Amino acid sequence: MARLIYSAITSLDGYVADQEGTFGWAAPSEEVFAFVNDLLRPVGTFLFGRRMYDVMVAWETMQVAGQPAVVADFAKIWHASDKIVFSRALKTAPSARTRVTRDFDPESVRRMKATVEGDLSVGGPELAAQALKAGLVDEVHLFLTPVVVGSGTASFPQGIRVKLELVGERRFSNGVVYLSYRPTTSNLL
Repeated sequence: MARLIYSAITSLDGYVADQEGTFGWAAPSEEVFAFVNDLLRPVGTFLFGRRMYDVMVAWETMQVAGQPAVVADFAKIWHASDKIVFSRALKTAPSARTRVTRDFDPESVRRMKATVEGDLSVGGPELAAQALKAGLVDEVHLFLTPVVVGSGTASFPQGIRVKLELVGERRFSNGVVYLSYRPTTSNLL
């Protein structure tokens, strides 16, 4: 059975984007990028909300010549994976191996987890919140960046309450800390 994983690069105060909607402060070092690539290698399908897809679709046509090897490596991961975009406004997607669906359906994702090859990754805090509320997320991977941005887009939107168990951690030379969690079998807080 495939795992559904929510990964986020977040500020120390819990934001994936600052109040201006920017996230340049979260650009991973080559060391972190290589680690992220290794985590994403087992992913066969990415689930995106519209806003996260709009950010990530740049990988469809990004020129990687002359870029660090980790950039080209991620581009290969992107092109080899299936993508599902949950959007009511987007009719077609400009990327290959991509389908657009209007609504997030927990039962459909459960069936996917039981039948697809490779893991699933949910991208974007709003979509991840829906998956967490439905009890679909098997792992949460956070990359805490040593910066405080004050406000913006939270890595976990309000209204999410899930008890998590720490299952892994790693420090990087640039101060980023990776934390891996698994929702507990009893999510009563």
